[in-house]
Amino acid sequence: MNKICKKIRLPATIDHIIRQAYYKYCFTNEAFLKKYFKIHTGRELNLKEPIEFNDKLQWLKLYWYDSFATKCADKFEVRNIVKQKVGHEVLNELYGVYESVDDINISKLPDSFVMKATHSSGYNFVCKDKNKVNWDSKLKELNKWLKLNYYWHTRELVYKDIKPRIICERYLSEVEGLTSLTDYKIYCFNGKPTYCQVIKDRNSGGTIDFFDTEWNHMEFTGLQKMPNAVEKIEKPVNYDEMLGVAKELSKDFPFVRVDFYNVDSKIYFGELTFFPRSGFGEFFPHEWNKRIGNLLELPNRGNVYKNNE
Repeated sequence: MNKICKKIRLPATIDHIIRQAYYKYCFTNEAFLKKYFKIHTGRELNLKEPIEFNDKLQWLKLYWYDSFATKCADKFEVRNIVKQKVGHEVLNELYGVYESVDDINISKLPDSFVMKATHSSGYNFVCKDKNKVNWDSKLKELNKWLKLNYYWHTRELVYKDIKPRIICERYLSEVEGLTSLTDYKIYCFNGKPTYCQVIKDRNSGGTIDFFDTEWNHMEFTGLQKMPNAVEKIEKPVNYDEMLGVAKELSKDFPFVRVDFYNVDSKIYFGELTFFPRSGFGEFFPHEWNKRIGNLLELPNRGNVYKNNE
């Protein structure tokens, strides 16, 4: 079976449910990660003595398991954790949580909102005007989301056992002229906020800049190939508040990225990301992959869960 599967090349547009079955039955976890790591980075994955940041993230996929991390990766369950740890003030307004598309009553929702799959990464629908949406088509798409187990697409164990649901939150908007909210993503190592990644206007090309905790602009970029912003990015007035929240939410993990939005000088929690770009992205210049990798201290191999079937 594996020999047959290796000869199959999936079209980029293939249905994600078919792709999920292919990933699930054709590869062991280690084989899957080695194959797709080589495709994305152009080099071999180092699992024996990982040094670079992305190698270490792949190592964590195979050998690290934390049931609390699964709750934190769940976009619905994490709301209760955030509320307990830092308070409800940083949470966006929740309109509903749905286990079936049949539970979604569009007429009761405001004209604009955002829907997110709780059990995956990147499955989001930003609705600016519900009256302009083909809801027959969109509900079929959302139903496919609910059949997805994102774990098989990336081998990120935090997603494997999350209950499939869709949440609906308030639509947040920023300044005129931008096509999307500015993202503030704080990289935390063993509970220590270290760098803040700022992504602006991602739907129109976008820019990426990194800052340290003192808001000094860093010389590297990544994990997506976007340039630095041309204009100076001012330090948010509530940057220290963001760092404090990130510190509290990250202290239980060897690494996690704490994502925020910052609208009208108020911070909103986005999500906790354990594997940015699923560990297939890179920093530029390349030397920073090792320098940032040095910040990630892997757990002792004898005290971790082996996820390599």
